[in-house]
Amino acid sequence: MKTKDIFATSIAQGALTQPQTLRKNLLKDIELISRQDKLGREWSQANYGGGYTSYASLNNLHHRYPSFMELEKQLSKEAKIYAKKLGWNLKGLELRMTDCWANIMPQGTYHTLHFHPHSVMSGAFYVTTPPGSVALKLEDPRMSFYMNAPQGKPLYLEIPAEEGRFILFESWLRHEVPPNLSKKPRVSISFNYALETLD
Repeated sequence: MKTKDIFATSIAQGALTQPQTLRKNLLKDIELISRQDKLGREWSQANYGGGYTSYASLNNLHHRYPSFMELEKQLSKEAKIYAKKLGWNLKGLELRMTDCWANIMPQGTYHTLHFHPHSVMSGAFYVTTPPGSVALKLEDPRMSFYMNAPQGKPLYLEIPAEEGRFILFESWLRHEVPPNLSKKPRVSISFNYALETLD
């Protein structure tokens, strides 16, 4: 008897060009944004457990700051390669970054299980990950269909958060960030891509 793995769920990981310089510039801008973004701080206080995110206030940072524009430029090259490996037919469509926001997670801050509707590809870039920084958890998409099957495999895959590296995944894949354990803040940038008609 032979067995064959089918319907694999693919993710992509890697590092960007000159990550140290890029991280330095991004961190400088994120610190400025978090100080000036009153609406974002208020939303985070109510919804982000002691941390800060610009998700609800400034989620188009790739149109506002040169450091984020450079991040988009580099990530978009990787996103196109990933889309090709996924076998997507993009004829007449273009993969574009639609959302980009910053996250500062001090100790204890977390992000509950979710997915990203209205997008086709999502991901994160890790700016600062002090010792103890929590990993990203990806949920096995088959979980709701297991029914009475005995559980012999992990139901979640943990992807370590590493400075200067990114992760890409299809937006339907549910994921979460458990409570952060690092004493210093874990800083990341999240983003979405959508398919849009060519101009």
